[in-house]
Amino acid sequence: MHTITDWLRGLSGPVVYAAVGGMVCAEDALFFSFFIPGETAAVLGGFIAHQGSVSLGWMILVVVCAAVLGDTVGYEIGRHLGPAILRTRPLRRHAQRVATAQDLIRRRGPAAVFVGRFIAFFRPLVPSLAGMSRMPYRRFLFYNALGGLAWGVGFTLLGYFAGAAYTRVEGTVGRVTAIAIAVAVAVALLVWYLRRHRSRGREPSDDSGGGQEP
Repeated sequence: MHTITDWLRGLSGPVVYAAVGGMVCAEDALFFSFFIPGETAAVLGGFIAHQGSVSLGWMILVVVCAAVLGDTVGYEIGRHLGPAILRTRPLRRHAQRVATAQDLIRRRGPAAVFVGRFIAFFRPLVPSLAGMSRMPYRRFLFYNALGGLAWGVGFTLLGYFAGAAYTRVEGTVGRVTAIAIAVAVAVALLVWYLRRHRSRGREPSDDSGGGQEP
C-alpha cells in the first residue's frame, strides 16, 4: 500500500482522480476486488487529498461516481451474460460465498444492493446478480446510488482523517526522537564530566604518596 501511495503522490491531479476512480470502478465492473479492494483505493484517495495533491471534495465526487458507474456496468454484465458469470474460475472457487450472495438478493431484494456495497466480496458480485435476476434498473439505481454515496464519502473521509492522524503521529515521533537524542547527548556529557572529575581527583593523592618515599 505504501508503494501505491508513493506512486499516486507522484502523479498530477487529474491523473490521480483517474487512477483512483478507475480502481474503484474496475473493482465493481470487472471483479477486481480479488486484486485491489475498492475501499483501499478510496482510502488512498482520501489520504492523497490530505497531502494537498488533490481536492477532497473532487476526490469524494470521483469515488462516488466511480462506485455507482462500476455497479451499473456490473448490473448490465449480469443482465446480458446471465449465469455464465458464475462459471468463471474466480467465482467457482468461492461457490459458498456466491450462494450466500444469491440468498441475500432473494431475501433482501434491492436493499441487498445497498448492503452488499459494504461487504468486500459481495461488492462486485451483487450488482451482477441483481442484473441476472432482472431487478428493475430504476430500483437498482436508487439503492446503488444510496450505497455508493454512503460508501464513497465514508471511506474517502476515512483516508483523509487517517492522513491527518499520520501527520500528527509523524510530528510527535519527530519530537520524541529529538528529545531522545538530546537526553542521550546530555547523559554522554555527564558521564564524560564525571570520569574527568574522578581522574583529576586521583592526581593529588598520587603526588602526595610519591613524596613520602624515603
